[in-house]
Amino acid sequence: MLTIKQITEDTEKVIKGLQKKHFDNAKETIEKVLEKNDVRRKTQTVLDNNLAEANKLSKSIGMLMKEGKKDEAEAAKTRVAELKETNKALQTEMDQAAEDLKQLLYTIPNIPYDLVPEGVAAEDNLVVKSNLKECTDGDTVGNWNVNPSLGISNPLPHWELAKKYDLIDFDLGVKITGAGFPVYKGKGARLQRALINFFLDEAGKSGYREIQPPTVVNEDSGYGTGQLPDKEGQMYHCQVDNFYLIPTAEVPVTNIYRDVILDEKDLPIKNCAYTECFRREAGSYGKDVRGLNRLHEFSKVELVRIDKPEHSKQSHQEMLDHVEGLLQKLELPYRILRLCGGDMSFTAAICYDFEVYSEAQQRWLEVSSVSNFDTYQANRLKCRYRNADKKVELCHTLNGSALALPRIVAALLENNQTEKGIRIPKALVPYTGFEYID
Repeated sequence: MLTIKQITEDTEKVIKGLQKKHFDNAKETIEKVLEKNDVRRKTQTVLDNNLAEANKLSKSIGMLMKEGKKDEAEAAKTRVAELKETNKALQTEMDQAAEDLKQLLYTIPNIPYDLVPEGVAAEDNLVVKSNLKECTDGDTVGNWNVNPSLGISNPLPHWELAKKYDLIDFDLGVKITGAGFPVYKGKGARLQRALINFFLDEAGKSGYREIQPPTVVNEDSGYGTGQLPDKEGQMYHCQVDNFYLIPTAEVPVTNIYRDVILDEKDLPIKNCAYTECFRREAGSYGKDVRGLNRLHEFSKVELVRIDKPEHSKQSHQEMLDHVEGLLQKLELPYRILRLCGGDMSFTAAICYDFEVYSEAQQRWLEVSSVSNFDTYQANRLKCRYRNADKKVELCHTLNGSALALPRIVAALLENNQTEKGIRIPKALVPYTGFEYID
């Protein structure tokens, strides 16, 4: 969440940033924060003064008794008792003000960096790079009309290919669980496992330490990374135990550093993790959810970095380069988007999406989001580091998919159709053990 220092020292900048994210009632909400903080601060001042007075009087009572000043000592005792009662009420008032302030801050998104373009929706995102067409940093998705042809005659969509080669059974998933929970079979299952191992090995080569975290987290972890409060109803909630199924490995891996003070020399910290991910995807319908396009359970390898502020921009670029390298090795057509303010996540300060082209569907599919959260998550998590001057500062947190499997699988199947079958990219063959699905 935003820090009080940010809000009080750069109020107008914060309001403009929230407006860029199209956060409703930005000015009014920030004014409420300032009011709540003023109540908390003034109450704290009175409480501190009362405690100081009570401590001073308590120390004087024994001396007054020794000096025979019994009446003065009794008056001091009475005053101390009065202060204690007043302080109880003040403490309650201050605690309530602090809690109200925290809950209000939870409702406020991160403010975007200056580099984030203005815009309301996906059509306003900027295409910054593609391996299909030269583009300049400034082409919006809405004006980027490339419609690549990959030379496949009458390509089948991946859900038909999955049925033809007996790779994925969507109906069986419905029988066992429900829509959005596919069953992978035979070479389909092996392709999934191959991609997971390939992504983890590539992350290891880039210096990421592999983590195998829980896929169920507690409420504190959900609040720590910004998934809670669950504003869009995306989290699966285990109500009896008050646990949540994770929507991404970002949640458990980043929470490793909740309430931790790190040493500057240990930064940046680079972790990766493969997990199953669970998202309710409330309100999803139509062609965009066909086949593997949008699932409730899916596999993903996630990158998480913890860094110091002055190095986080470089960390972000290194993560972008890593994801782009994976798509190049998978020989997929891709483009990179810088998201506009209105299309960014609640917690991100800047975000780049990677999309691959689906030949049969004639559309782009998002396969990765790589974000820098600045201090927003770190402030929730109390994730800090001690610098060379022994001063404790908030870290920056970053994360990105490297990669999410469903749409990668869809693009691999659709874009690699041949008369012999579905060709496996050269980099994956050592992991699959086969060159074609036939």
